[in-house]
This record gives sequence, structure tokens and C-alpha cells, in this order.
Amino acid sequence: MNYAEFFRQARERNVRLTESDEQQSGRVALLSNEALFQLPFLAMVIMSLSKGKRKPDLSELGQLVGECLERTLVGFKGTAQHIGWSANLRIRTVKALTFLESSGLVEVVVRTKTVTLSDRGRSVLDHVLKDDNNLSNTLRAVERNYRNIAVESDISSTLL
Repeated sequence: MNYAEFFRQARERNVRLTESDEQQSGRVALLSNEALFQLPFLAMVIMSLSKGKRKPDLSELGQLVGECLERTLVGFKGTAQHIGWSANLRIRTVKALTFLESSGLVEVVVRTKTVTLSDRGRSVLDHVLKDDNNLSNTLRAVERNYRNIAVESDISSTLL
């Protein structure tokens, strides 16, 4: 089943997502560390990294995802954990990238060995980012942290 067919069937069957009791009570549901290695979340992070002018190198993608998440998620700020080196995170990042590529949401440019967001992926990401919720705020922070990492990398390479 492709992307358009999925949503067509969901509309026909009148599928609705309901909010959890926590959301209905007015409490804000935060992304927990349990969400960290979930493929949909990792896919959204990859799409966020691929959105900007500087495209992530394929060989550095797992490390970049880990670094961005360390800087973004409160539970990892200031800890000795280096999730960028996590084998589990790298494996799941590859799985998420494979899904994104097969869905046509990102493209791997073989010549430059970079990951770039497709037009279809850009529309999906823009749809997610237009809302003001925890996921969209987290993805915006990931984008900002990725830009900071890129600038830091450029500065350190000019100093050497």
C-alpha cells in the first residue's frame, strides 16, 4: 500500500485518533526517552536534518542523529552518555533511512553520498512542523542543533 492509498482508506473508513487521558486532562505529554529509538521519530529527525542547505553525509548520519538528540532532549543534556555512538541507534537510523528512501520521502545522492529531502518528504515535514505541539517543537530544536553542529564543524576545520 502506498502513502496516498493509506490516507484514502483511512478517510473512507473514518479512522480517528483519540487523545490519551493525559492529553485530555490538559497535562502536556512530553517525548520520553522511550520514544528515542522509535523508527517514526528517527525518520522525522532524519527528514529534519535533510531539510536544510547542508545535507548530512550518509556515513555520519547515525552520529549526527545521536548528537542532535543529545543536545535536544533534556534527559541527555549534561550526561556522560554518548548516544551518537550507540550501535542500537545507528541500526535503527539505517532502518528509518531505508523506510524513508523506499517511501520516496528522502533521496540518497550517490555521487555526493548525502541524504536530501524529496518534495514529498518536504510536504510531510512541513505538515508536521505547522502544528505547535511537542513533536514539532522538538524537530525545530533538532534542526537548530544540527545547524549549530555544522557551524561548529566548519569553524573547527578552518582552525586546523
